[in-house]
Amino acid sequence: MTTHDRFAKQRIADDLAEPVTEAGNLARKLGLTPYPVNYWIVDYDEMNELIAYGGFQKRYPHWRWGMQYDRQQKQGQFLGGKAFEIVNNDDPAHAFLQESNTLADQKAVITHVEAHADFFANNEWFGLFTDGTPLAAESGDESGRSRGPDAAGMLARHSDVVREYMQDPDIEREDVERFIDHVLCLEDNIDQHEPYSPVETVEDHLDDIEGADVAEQLDELELSDEVKRQVFDDEWLDAQADDEDGVSFPADPEKDVLGFLRKHGMAYDEDAGKAVEMTDWQKDVLELLRREAYYFAPQKMTKVMNEGWAAYWESLMMTRENFAGDDEFVLYADHMARVLGAPGLNPYKLGLELWEYVENTENRREVVERLLRVEGVSWRNFHEVVDFEAVQEHLEPPAWLADVAGYLDELDPEDSRVDADALAAARDGEFDAGTYPWKVLTYEGLCERHYSLVQPQNRGFVSRISQSELERVSRYMFDHDRYDSVAEALADVDHTRGWDRMREIRESHNDVTFLDEFLTQEFVDDNDYFTYEYTHASGDYRVTSTDHEDVKKKLMLQFTNFGKPTVVVEDGNYDNRNELLLAHQYNGVMLDVEQAADVLERVFELWGRPVNLLTIVKEFDDHDVEVAKRRDSEPEPEEVGKRLRYDGEEITVEDVPWSEVEHLAATDVDYNTKPDEWLA
Repeated sequence: MTTHDRFAKQRIADDLAEPVTEAGNLARKLGLTPYPVNYWIVDYDEMNELIAYGGFQKRYPHWRWGMQYDRQQKQGQFLGGKAFEIVNNDDPAHAFLQESNTLADQKAVITHVEAHADFFANNEWFGLFTDGTPLAAESGDESGRSRGPDAAGMLARHSDVVREYMQDPDIEREDVERFIDHVLCLEDNIDQHEPYSPVETVEDHLDDIEGADVAEQLDELELSDEVKRQVFDDEWLDAQADDEDGVSFPADPEKDVLGFLRKHGMAYDEDAGKAVEMTDWQKDVLELLRREAYYFAPQKMTKVMNEGWAAYWESLMMTRENFAGDDEFVLYADHMARVLGAPGLNPYKLGLELWEYVENTENRREVVERLLRVEGVSWRNFHEVVDFEAVQEHLEPPAWLADVAGYLDELDPEDSRVDADALAAARDGEFDAGTYPWKVLTYEGLCERHYSLVQPQNRGFVSRISQSELERVSRYMFDHDRYDSVAEALADVDHTRGWDRMREIRESHNDVTFLDEFLTQEFVDDNDYFTYEYTHASGDYRVTSTDHEDVKKKLMLQFTNFGKPTVVVEDGNYDNRNELLLAHQYNGVMLDVEQAADVLERVFELWGRPVNLLTIVKEFDDHDVEVAKRRDSEPEPEEVGKRLRYDGEEITVEDVPWSEVEHLAATDVDYNTKPDEWLA
């Protein structure tokens, strides 16, 4: 870096010092509890490199990073793409700001990042990777939160390990890179719903073998792991099994394919023509790549939630709290339009709309519960007797909440919506209440100031509640004192309910459960969502449904298991020949058989023996397709079981009886991805 570059970055950093500090303060006032964030100023090339590296400065040597860097550069050069920010899940989090962006863009990034850091720190799926060590125990932090990941340190250590192996004169660099290629083909084949834990030693392999007395006898000998591996190999253990039909393991399908291969896999020695034990470097590399897969899994599982969450709070801070100055507002509007207007399935847009819907529906329920307790109002006559214009007027915040600086001398420090200490500081001139009105307010005050149901775009939301929803709300209401008037009822409205509920959801959900619970018919109708399908009749795509269940299934197919096929280990001793049997849990979407065959060749290198894959494919009869085209209808496919096998030399594909794959066919798409203990 030249002296000029260093001074330029320092000037940008100085300009951003106040926005960074105040964005963090505002985020906490709004009820967010983010990791601390370190901000770094980087140039265009550095930003592209960070994006290629997944948000980190140091990764293991591999060609994939160069490919991703080249793609990112071409996107910016030819497609007009612009990198606004990158932030990683770390404690503290690290965010990188591109020096060429405008001040409006930088402020947008900072507010966006604070919300991401809050999501990282509080979503329980991210917590699966951390060990839950209380932060206060190590650093004196009194917040009570647990320590987050040291991802930058972990990835840097991984980089050093791989680099050392590549530089080892006894190990061919090409072998290491090729081995990484094999593992990366399976990086999403982990059990993302379980916490990460390292694969155990050879003892666990012995425990898997039927006839536990063998393992117990070996334990009594107190032999080293090395001796057990060399003398009591898989062949010997299989021969000792009591079951003359051979040993089958695992007992239940294993989702963590990488973990299974780390525990039981071998390498294929071409010269010897047989499977041999993996070398130490292969075991190390496989395990560190598996660990990285578990680290990145929550980000893939919560893309819609996380980006929508960040877009929501960024928008509120930049517009409704005037974080974007008057001279920056148009630039910010252009920034947001580009983010939300990106084509295809846009996680920012979908996530933002869903979070706004959650807030509106929760606030509406609060208001409706109050109104249903007004004398003379019931769920049956609700739409006839309630004056919704009057309801809107009563929900409007008082004038002083909208214009804090204009009423500074009139504010009551005893009001629960006013921060008494900040009010005194503002009156003493310690900060400008016109620039930072939110400082004078408490969380309760900010909730009422930004109450969603009084926003212009939501003014008809209460009146649109359906009769069935009214009946459902009424059914679960307890008997309370009745109100004499609408004004009296609405005076008791809890304005914090929407944001409180949003934070609860942010803690426990992932994209699949989020969509499953909150994507309703009302949401689909309000936001014009629909499904489309390829039709054999016309040879193109057509809109097929606006039913929310169809839209939900279509969307969730793209998020279940990161949108990748779910493949599990069914048998590590298939057909009693030490072959590996994988199974595709079919949900109505076929595997690409050619790609599956390529992956099997990679898996062979990690198993050392033949590998098999069971799946289901749809086959269409040519005659049925022609008839369907003439009738402008769709042909009915036949679902057929297939088994792919790779023996180290060739791929074979054969039909199998339906009875062998019937258990793989879901009667409906299965989206139940919550751990059992979260299903109460």
